[in-house]
Amino acid sequence: MNAARSCLTIVLAAGEGTRMRSTTPKVLHKAAGRSMLAHVLAAAREAGGDAISVVVGPGREDVAAEAERVVPGAQVFVQAERRGTAHAVLAAAEAIQSGYDDVLIVYGDTPLIRPETLKRLRAPLAHGASVVVLGFEAEDPTGYGRLISKGQDLVAIREEKDATDEEREIRLSNAGLIAIAGARALELLRGIGDRNTKREFYLTDIVEVAVANHQAVAVEAAPEAEVQGVNDRGQLAVVEAALQQRLRRAAMAGGATLIAPETVFFSHDTVVGQDVLIEPNVVFGPGVTLADGAVIHAFSHLEGARVGPGVSVGPFARLRPGATLAAGSRVGNFVEVKNAAIGEGAKLNHLTYVGDAEVGPRANLGAGTITCNYDGFAKHRTTIGADAFIGVHSALVAPVTIGDGAFVATGSVVTEDAPADSLVIARARQVTKPGRASKLKAQFKAAKAAKES
Repeated sequence: MNAARSCLTIVLAAGEGTRMRSTTPKVLHKAAGRSMLAHVLAAAREAGGDAISVVVGPGREDVAAEAERVVPGAQVFVQAERRGTAHAVLAAAEAIQSGYDDVLIVYGDTPLIRPETLKRLRAPLAHGASVVVLGFEAEDPTGYGRLISKGQDLVAIREEKDATDEEREIRLSNAGLIAIAGARALELLRGIGDRNTKREFYLTDIVEVAVANHQAVAVEAAPEAEVQGVNDRGQLAVVEAALQQRLRRAAMAGGATLIAPETVFFSHDTVVGQDVLIEPNVVFGPGVTLADGAVIHAFSHLEGARVGPGVSVGPFARLRPGATLAAGSRVGNFVEVKNAAIGEGAKLNHLTYVGDAEVGPRANLGAGTITCNYDGFAKHRTTIGADAFIGVHSALVAPVTIGDGAFVATGSVVTEDAPADSLVIARARQVTKPGRASKLKAQFKAAKAAKES
């Protein structure tokens, strides 16, 4: 295909998806951390889409907002009445008549479609085809429209209810995605009639319109799994599984080791470097980058975090948005980090919460260390200097600064800044009373007996 050909992609996203049993529009349901609509829009852009138009239903400002978020400048058109797929495409007639070489029509609920497939779908247009239909060899074609050919030429798409017994034996089925020559698009679309009992305008009829006008119609094929549409939660789970398989294979092909790949769940945008090791049962939310040589131990959850080279995370760790871990740092078991920069070689090995903070290089935070960052109304920052040592079970009440090399004694509640190289002891003095334990126990025992009598 000539790379210079311009392309308008029209994404149909007007369906309500009542089988999802949800107040969320169908195309906004997520797989691998982003909406199905966003997956389709990304594929369209990668396939060379110069312009994107999205057709939504009435009152679907939420779908329009998602389209504009993913593709700034996308045009949104409203299909005011639900009168079929061709009627939906014509809602974007203003965009079609702008004069693009190719018009590509895709659906917002087919998130597995690949850019490479969309490029192949467009390719015959550069060689004279007016319409190109995407088909697939269905394992069980029941319920699908069949692609009807005479010799090498596609002549119709026949819905199953209208097909003959012989036509129902055909396994080459309609995937729904269509490419149209831009110069002929409006003519062909407007030639589609409402000849069915529902008085709706079906995009599939464009094949017969093109054939009647002696225009070439081509077929491109894709794997059945790739054109999987989503109409209910079960199909959404199938799509999620397929996307995860793609992401796992890509991570391993890029040089990462996944000990139990089937237990690791990525987001669509997870970046995984070489020689990364990911143990079982790890979940990545959106916005995670793992630099070369990082190790993510089992049962950890990461979202919106940047993990530097050689960093060790987990097991049972949680990195929340804004967590940045510099080279060689360690975040151990039952540690949570949020909106905090952890310096090179710093250690947060266990049972610690660090939020809204900066931890200097080589600092060591003992078990149970807490940055008290929220006063019930606002967040405050904690700064811990290089080589500082925070003893076990200490609370740092923000805003507070612990200087370079400072030593905070175990069990301290620190409310004032500590200068560099200072020793901070912020706890009550211990009082020991010999022989009092047995008397206290006897007192408690008597009180319990009196209460029970």
